[in-house]
Amino acid sequence: MEYRRLGDTDVQVSLIGLGTMTWGEQNTEQDAHAQIDYALDHGVNLIDAAEMYPVPPRPETQGSTERYIGTWLAQHRSAREKIVLATKIAGPARQPHNPRHIRGAGNQFDRKNLTEALNGSLERLQTDYVDLYQLHWPDRSTTTFGRTAYPWVDDAYTVPIEETLSVLAGFVKEGKVRHIGVSNETPWGVAQFLRAAEKLGLPRIVSIQNPYSLLNRTYEVGLSEYAHRDQIGLLAYSPLAFGWLSGKYEGGARPAGARISLFERFQRYSKPQAIQATTRYVELAKRHGLSPAQFALAFVNSRPFLTSNLIGATSLEQLKENIGSTAVKLSPEVLAEIDALHELQPNPAP
Repeated sequence: MEYRRLGDTDVQVSLIGLGTMTWGEQNTEQDAHAQIDYALDHGVNLIDAAEMYPVPPRPETQGSTERYIGTWLAQHRSAREKIVLATKIAGPARQPHNPRHIRGAGNQFDRKNLTEALNGSLERLQTDYVDLYQLHWPDRSTTTFGRTAYPWVDDAYTVPIEETLSVLAGFVKEGKVRHIGVSNETPWGVAQFLRAAEKLGLPRIVSIQNPYSLLNRTYEVGLSEYAHRDQIGLLAYSPLAFGWLSGKYEGGARPAGARISLFERFQRYSKPQAIQATTRYVELAKRHGLSPAQFALAFVNSRPFLTSNLIGATSLEQLKENIGSTAVKLSPEVLAEIDALHELQPNPAP
């Protein structure tokens, strides 16, 4: 396993991170524990969760993912220091699919909500601190979750970023949080967090968790330079585009138990242009004798701005294959072919 530095900190995180958003919906507590065991045995040290998980978000299951991690930690106290544990606070419900059952639709990043969210996560995780605490999405209307154009919306109220960062800095001082990150953020947002940190002498954000895959390379425009200039590395989510890039949905197939088969919510990668592009990448992988899933993950792994590639699995076989992508190195010729396909059909599923 390869390890990369988390921002400008002394923390080293595994190239593959363990995503957990299916735990409590598609995966049982026993499944979750087995995945943690396998991942740690194979060099993974980053586990990423969220107070909202599992997904699809429902009041009946909210927090189950963190609880499963917590029961594992309760059984493996000596392993806590070896794990880089990350979680997220859910933001306000500014889009239709944003959950409204977590502290209400107006769940903003003020002291009250941040404190309640963090304490709830720590209780469910059965730990005194998290290594990385992230804002799941911005406290403002902006380009998130598949939006391709900036929404010109005047929000009635948003918590100032300086105020949010000041509260998070207090958590760091208390020892409840080691480092701070953002998620589903924009270049403007990252710039504001960095400016606030410099102006007020507060902790800098160290990471950004955004979607990145063969079907969505929008991160490269505007955000990737922050990894180079300011050490704000990418924690890439949906590197397999909800499983589409594994090839398992080719030809209209809908395997039993698969996410797209089960839930209508996940339509982000099922647009005609995305399906067409997926087929081209799957065919390219097979032409070079590679597993489509490992091919897609190896591409993400190869990016210089990547800190960790967050993979999610509903079976140990999938987890094994995904972690195995670290052994796959794409040649310059293959990377050139990928770029040619990307130029032909750029970002079909942002």
